[in-house]
Amino acid sequence: MALKRNTRVDASFAVSSMTDIVFLLLIFFLVTSTLINPNALKLLLPKSTGQVSAKATVSVSIKDWGDDTYTYHVNGDQQPLPYEAVEDELVSLLQNEEDPTFSIFSDQSVPVGEVVQIMNIAKRNHYKVILATQPE
Repeated sequence: MALKRNTRVDASFAVSSMTDIVFLLLIFFLVTSTLINPNALKLLLPKSTGQVSAKATVSVSIKDWGDDTYTYHVNGDQQPLPYEAVEDELVSLLQNEEDPTFSIFSDQSVPVGEVVQIMNIAKRNHYKVILATQPE
């Protein structure tokens, strides 16, 4: 009697379940990535609960007078400075600082473009900026 044993190992692998798992993971990551930052431009700035540990020694205030006129005040000075003089004033006040940082205080009605102009001064001079907000 000739009995044969089948001792061969089947080397096939079913990939259909693996493709299903990969497809489900792909859908999961696509859905969660859209939930992370759905609307990046909704700005409700002046109120905030966040606090910054850095302390600014200099402040720049931007005042809105309601008729598209904005004045800039450095360190709470009542005398406004023209925008062109703000950078020179900041450089003179922050030149001896080890970690130069200044804060920006702006009215809620000041356009973002005016605030960005002051932030550009910080970028040109490698200063750190804190945007001051009102606590909630």
